[in-house]
Amino acid sequence: MRSIALDQFIIGDGRLFFIAGPCVIESPEATMAVAADLSKLADKWDLPLIFKSSYDKANRTSHSSFRGPGLEEGLEILATVRRQFNLPVLSDVHSVTEVERAAEVLDVIQIPAFLCRQTDLVMAAAETGKPINFKKGQFLAPWDMANVVAKVHATGNQQILLTERGTTFGYNNLVVDMRSLHLMRQHGLIVFDATHSVQLPGGAGDSSGGDRRFVGPLARAAVAAGVDGVFLEVHHNPEQARCDGPNSIPIAKMDDLVEILLNIHATVQPFVGESDEKVL
Repeated sequence: MRSIALDQFIIGDGRLFFIAGPCVIESPEATMAVAADLSKLADKWDLPLIFKSSYDKANRTSHSSFRGPGLEEGLEILATVRRQFNLPVLSDVHSVTEVERAAEVLDVIQIPAFLCRQTDLVMAAAETGKPINFKKGQFLAPWDMANVVAKVHATGNQQILLTERGTTFGYNNLVVDMRSLHLMRQHGLIVFDATHSVQLPGGAGDSSGGDRRFVGPLARAAVAAGVDGVFLEVHHNPEQARCDGPNSIPIAKMDDLVEILLNIHATVQPFVGESDEKVL
């Protein structure tokens, strides 16, 4: 059974872990408020939880959309989250030039879906020795991720997370093929991004829309399918979020959702992996 050791805990190894936080760092105060609530949730349920927020959303639909505070200020805020709440932190990197600096703070480096085939970026991130979370490109089949993983292995890094976030389905829509969660399992820890999977890319004209009604059903299905982790973007007031509000969930809803997902995981865990073959 695969696992990755972080400073604070081990992810994988049969325990369901979570990656959660606001889409983008909106302010130090807002970020710390979300981190405080997630830290309490992690303590209550004894969760391996990685705090996620982006210091720069470089792939916004419009050039005028809010992108975050930038590399230096954003990393300082994430370092404060890590120090104050003892939570590992994750953020996206978008260029080779920012990888080295980001690796000084981040516990897990994330490669955005649109950039998962950018060889120089992938290998620079892998060469840091940090765990790498790949968002599977909306344009890729699950088996195509084998080539992405091979680039990481070429650097000697074996610490890989693969995150399913939906596949392009016509215009401004995504669909999730739950088979991909099984097909990618051989390559690393498997994460399901329940909030980006309900995104409607560019669906609001100059920004992406989304439909958070489907976050819960899809998350439940993915945990039943045997994922190692669940990725959720959360906000105290999603309607006022400056990025991905329509597909983010209110942090007040997290407690109920976590309880349900942990119960499903406890039920299906004995049947995940090699034992799946027994039911075919």
